[in-house]
Amino acid sequence: MKRNLGPLYAAPQTAWLLLFFAAPLGIIVIYSFMRKGLYGGVEKAFSLAAYRDLANGDLVNVALRILLVALAATVLTLVIALPCGYSIARSRSQPMRLFLIIVPFWTNFLVRIYAWISILGNEGFLNDFLRAVGLSRNGVQFLYNEGAVILVLVYMYLPYAILPLFTSIDKFDFTLLEAARDLGASRLESYRLVLLPSIRGGLVTAILFTFIPIFGAYAIPLLVGGKDAYMLGNIIADQVTKTRNWPLASAISMTVTLLTGLAAILFLFRSRKATLPIVEESGIGTEGGGGFTAGSAA
Repeated sequence: MKRNLGPLYAAPQTAWLLLFFAAPLGIIVIYSFMRKGLYGGVEKAFSLAAYRDLANGDLVNVALRILLVALAATVLTLVIALPCGYSIARSRSQPMRLFLIIVPFWTNFLVRIYAWISILGNEGFLNDFLRAVGLSRNGVQFLYNEGAVILVLVYMYLPYAILPLFTSIDKFDFTLLEAARDLGASRLESYRLVLLPSIRGGLVTAILFTFIPIFGAYAIPLLVGGKDAYMLGNIIADQVTKTRNWPLASAISMTVTLLTGLAAILFLFRSRKATLPIVEESGIGTEGGGGFTAGSAA
């Protein structure tokens, strides 16, 4: 009788997840229900003060601003990534184009951020160009605002959106677009009603791979955004290192983890339930001309 060695093979992975994922998460949960220490840290006493502090009006306003920034960066990333993924999928030089997309990963994260600082800074390349052509005498403040944060976030996380979109589009049967055009659909309608529903999985993956890390970004807002453009990661770091309110930092982390996790699960569940649109001919050969209809995703 053969022994089932599956649990033995899975033991290293299980130990890794318990040690480096479950255990730190459990510590954060426990700290969020403790009382803030007088000189930092926590006191071993049960308290809901950290969760009550989450209802602070200033913190709620900051959270809403961060949400809007994350949504704007995610939408802009998808708007750029979708045509890029389509272009790569239709190109005969896919390896070269994919290589160019992956090249930025070979450079250190901080080096890329400082490269943008050298471009957008008051003495950077962009302001030097504006002074040279006479469009600005004192320079333009491109850095230390939400616009700079969104720009650099889009640049940093664009490959994470392009790659899953390319994978989905590359598997798409492009003859369906030709069939839709033959049935009377315009080029835009064929893309909207046939292509986009067919690559739903890639879109979902791209959204999850961009929105969640953007929402909790730390280094980019700190270096190019300044105090007024802080993101969630900066707020949590300040609570730990400056105000030393570990319970509040833990409560913020747990709340965001639960909300983003729940949103991701619901998003994936709805995408799996969705069906591909039904393409059918409507009114071809009848008086009034032809048309194209596509059933909406369920």
